[in-house]
Amino acid sequence: MSTKVTINRLATGVPGLDEVLGGGLPEFSFNLIAGPPGCGKTTLAHQMMFALATPERPALFFTVLGEPPLKMLRYQQQFDFFDSEAINQSIRYVNLADDTLAGDLDEVLRRIVSEVEAHSPSLVFVDSFRSVVLASQTQDNPNNNLPQFVQQLGMLMTTWQATTFLIGEYFTETDTNPIFTVADGLIWLRQSVQRNSMVRKMEIMKMRGQPTLPGLHTFRIATSGIKVFAPAPLSPVEAPLEFPIKRLKMGVPQLDEMLGGGLPRGYSLLVAGPSGSGKSILAATFLAEGARNGETGVIAVFEQRPNHSQNATLASLIQKGQVGLVDSRAPDLSIDEIVQLLLSEIRRLNATRVVIDSLSGFELALAPTFREDFRESLSRMVTALTSAGVSVLMTSELEDRYTDLRFSPYGTAFLTDAIIVQRYIEVESRLLRIMAVVKVRASAHSDELRQYHIDDNGLQIGEMLPDQEGLLGGRPTRQRSKDRV
Repeated sequence: MSTKVTINRLATGVPGLDEVLGGGLPEFSFNLIAGPPGCGKTTLAHQMMFALATPERPALFFTVLGEPPLKMLRYQQQFDFFDSEAINQSIRYVNLADDTLAGDLDEVLRRIVSEVEAHSPSLVFVDSFRSVVLASQTQDNPNNNLPQFVQQLGMLMTTWQATTFLIGEYFTETDTNPIFTVADGLIWLRQSVQRNSMVRKMEIMKMRGQPTLPGLHTFRIATSGIKVFAPAPLSPVEAPLEFPIKRLKMGVPQLDEMLGGGLPRGYSLLVAGPSGSGKSILAATFLAEGARNGETGVIAVFEQRPNHSQNATLASLIQKGQVGLVDSRAPDLSIDEIVQLLLSEIRRLNATRVVIDSLSGFELALAPTFREDFRESLSRMVTALTSAGVSVLMTSELEDRYTDLRFSPYGTAFLTDAIIVQRYIEVESRLLRIMAVVKVRASAHSDELRQYHIDDNGLQIGEMLPDQEGLLGGRPTRQRSKDRV
């Protein structure tokens, strides 16, 4: 019986990349990092190299660019992962610029072989491999055989048991090049400018011997280096609902009564209403009630950051560490990035309650390309958060109209387990607020329309309105509707 060979997977040191690769980088693999200029290829290579290189596992970095290694290092040392003490210890740079310009692939290969034999590296990087290709194509040298050069290089690195990375500037995946066939792994980086945002995406087009996460994955380049935002893992099987249902208190006793005893634990709740109807106040009350019961929470804000002048209680909870704050003002956000930020805070605080305030501001915070599939993205986000075992409250700006019955401008009301809708009515020249529980999945709930008001103590719900006819979905019989406030 044959014994299956075990492939050791290396941790790349790039947050999120190991998940996208399917568990890490296969040791002794022959990889190509490709993409247009400026997309982060060299930074990605250096971040992996500094994470992997040790005195016992040294790295060789061949530069075939027109610029010397010192110029490249001047920029790379701006990143947090750069370790100057590793240079000439576990990491060594070799300049192949002169050999490349000569245009003789045999000589380039001979130089690489001699350096590898002299230093016995476990990691080899060639940047930019595209320069080798262009040099070979511009010289009238009959000894140049690019396919043979690539195959020989790949076989030699495998024989020496070195994990190899070729970095090259390629603009489309349709470029015909033998390296695409020979390579064990192909990591493709993309970037595009959309209005005032730079959107960067990564695709693992090929990685032999292991399943990778398909599709395009957004990543960001910051002072810490590259961070990849892999899709959050989802629970393959929905947990069965336990009876009796465990419920969370909302912080407003009358609302708990309307919900049938509170919000079922692990549910997603949509609070929809017009501007000024108290959605954010209810969300803050939800988190404060959790803190009173020893629960921690997380809030993602996309409009106004909580402060003491607007919501002293929530600001105090954030300051005390009882509520984590996700407040990214980046103009090129993606759903996966927000989900990862939320999950990171949830894990850090062991949080059980999450608030997203609001979906309207969230949509505007996304890069334009991510707004096109906003409905699908919301579905992924809600599923990822509820799979993490938290209860989610989301607010949504809703135009106050009585000609139709809508609960979300995105057509996503079906995604949530519960819905609370807030409305305005005008009675005898006074503007009144009304509230109703529209939906609580698998649970009885009130169908009453209740008037409420907001004072210094928060949201106060009164008794049922004496006449409900037409207040939700039609024109009131004796009250005049207000189209928008």
